[in-house]
Parts: sequence; C-alpha cells; structure tokens
Amino acid sequence: MIRLAILAAALALLGAAPAGTIQLQPDSIAWTSGSPAMPPGTQVAVLEGDPKAARFFTIRLKVPAGSRLAPHWHPRDERVTVISGMVAVGFGEVIDEQAVTRFGPGAFYINPASSRHYVLFVEDSVVQVTGIGPWEVNFLKP
Repeated sequence: MIRLAILAAALALLGAAPAGTIQLQPDSIAWTSGSPAMPPGTQVAVLEGDPKAARFFTIRLKVPAGSRLAPHWHPRDERVTVISGMVAVGFGEVIDEQAVTRFGPGAFYINPASSRHYVLFVEDSVVQVTGIGPWEVNFLKP
C-alpha cells in the first residue's frame, strides 16, 4: 500500500509544470490602462518579464480602431504578432497611408532597432510585442 502511494505521488510530480513555467489562458490575462504615450483607450497586459527592465519581455496591447502611433523608434528590435484585428505599418518620419503594409491575425513582423516607423490601427486590434527591455517608444518631434 505504501509503495503504491509513493508511486502515485511520483507520477503526479512528473506531470507538474517546472518552476518558471508561464501558462496563461485568454480569460486570465490581466489588462490595465496603457501609458499616456499610447493612443487613448489602449490597454496593456504584461505576459512575461518586465518591459521596463533590461531583460526579455512579452506584452499585449489592445488598441481601438482608428488609433495611430505617430512616427517613432525603439533602441532595440521589436517583434510583433497580430493576435486580432488589422494594423498597417509604414516606415519613415512622416505618416504616408499609401506606403504601409497591412497585417492581420496571425501575422508577424520585426521593426529593427532605430527604424523610424508608424502604426495605424485599422480595426480594434490586439498585438503581442516581444523584445529585450527596457522597451522604449521614442516619438519623433513633429
């Protein structure tokens, strides 16, 4: 009987997630208001890490349709996956709606470090951003 209990306990441990595992279901993601630098109505969820620290992080942004991120740049590569909605990304120091590439659900793109770019949120969108922090958005002066 004791051997059976020990075997059952050992088998239960084999199925346990190791320390450091992150497993999130969509309904358990905690959303908060985005920073004042983000378009009004933007919400953010930190999935892993700390975007303010010099380490790996993953965040999600919920951004309302019609929002824009003015031309800006980041000091490190920015990896973006579109979870839902439609975003249009262009490069340069001035927004040119004719010179954008549209990205829908499942799309992935990288904005290289220091590249001047802008984002137009064509629909209500959720995007996931992964990178090495600290994550900085440096807007160009108008």
